[in-house]
Amino acid sequence: MNAQQQWKNQVLGYAEAINAFVERGLRDGWDNVGEEPQMAPTKHLLAPLRQALQAINAPGTNAAEREAFRADWPPAHLPLIPLLDAEGTQICALALLDDGCLLARIGAPYQEGHVVRIDGDRLEHIVGVDFFGRCPARRYFALANTQGVRVVDGWGGPEVLRLAWPTGLEDLPEGVSGRALDSPPAPTQLIPFPDGRRVLLVSGEGIFVLGETGARRLLPSREQMEEALANGDWEADDMPWGLSMEHAAISPDGRWIALGCQDGRHLVLDADLQPQAQIGPVGEYPHFALFSRDGSRVIFNACHFYNGATLGVAVADLPGLDTDYYADDPRTPTLQEGARVYAGVHRDGEFIVGDAHGYLRAFDERGEERWQHFIGSTVGAMDISADGKTLVAATCAGFLSVIELDAGRKAPWQIGTGEHLERHRWLFWQSLPQPLLW
Repeated sequence: MNAQQQWKNQVLGYAEAINAFVERGLRDGWDNVGEEPQMAPTKHLLAPLRQALQAINAPGTNAAEREAFRADWPPAHLPLIPLLDAEGTQICALALLDDGCLLARIGAPYQEGHVVRIDGDRLEHIVGVDFFGRCPARRYFALANTQGVRVVDGWGGPEVLRLAWPTGLEDLPEGVSGRALDSPPAPTQLIPFPDGRRVLLVSGEGIFVLGETGARRLLPSREQMEEALANGDWEADDMPWGLSMEHAAISPDGRWIALGCQDGRHLVLDADLQPQAQIGPVGEYPHFALFSRDGSRVIFNACHFYNGATLGVAVADLPGLDTDYYADDPRTPTLQEGARVYAGVHRDGEFIVGDAHGYLRAFDERGEERWQHFIGSTVGAMDISADGKTLVAATCAGFLSVIELDAGRKAPWQIGTGEHLERHRWLFWQSLPQPLLW
């Protein structure tokens, strides 16, 4: 067999075997399924695959030719692992636009990166934008560069607000001089409020609300800084310490802010930035938060190593909610166990999260598992279309996958339990002058 035939046989054979293995495990229990299937060596096929990918991405290739190529050279993750340490590129923000185009921020938050707009098989670099975010109501966008943050009404729409970066001296305890930031914070998330008048900045240097009159610091909170001063963990003339696993979400109506970092419990503030809830996680370190599309529920994930657990709370129960770690409280049920979550979306009655092992995992608002879909590598960004029919997910391997949900079928190379069709994936790799469409 030639290289193409070997690749196809290995990838399809492994997908069939691992899907059957998972089906038996879910049906009969994991202690009764035997050894997990392994893929035969494919390292010798990587060079021919790369040549074929570059050839099919030559100008003039049409959609039918690309579809035939995916049948002959089916996408896979496992055979590419030997390349990923050198090639993988994190994609840390995604937005599906209402016209079907896709925005992506290429590069980890702590790296210099760039923003691209993808229209079908065409890709455009967005000049002058280093990072972006969209409000939970899908209307306003925040566009950031070293000069500050602009809020625009719709992608390509008019500018409605221009905001300065925080200095790092906001909301310090009395008597503390601190030290200003040497450069603008590197955003982990940038979320405009639904009214377009403020922006939530999540960064390793702190979580801030940017407004027309200046910035307000949310984390580390003044109470945390005062405690650190009292314990001798922080010098009064130094800048506040950095955050790890920082994250936040805004409810679709803008009334609630869910936030946290690895230190402490899950937190919820109201629109006036007043504390409303402290919720004990069901894992060691708070890691992620997400509101449902209708704003009626919020989920919180906490991690331990590469695993984690996710609890859910009805928004109506938030005011005054105060629970401890691993609390057995009916208001904070555990909805999913096992996933360390970096990204997630919600559609009617269903949360879809991406985990550190490369799986998309869907579960309903009672915690019943719906389906899972394997992409490979840590899933770092996700978005879903307004109609809930198209899902995009990006990984630290430099994959950007476009998935048709509820298609009623899946490609033979897909690994997963749902009837969703992965249409194609982009490869954003370090050595590529341009990304490749697979």
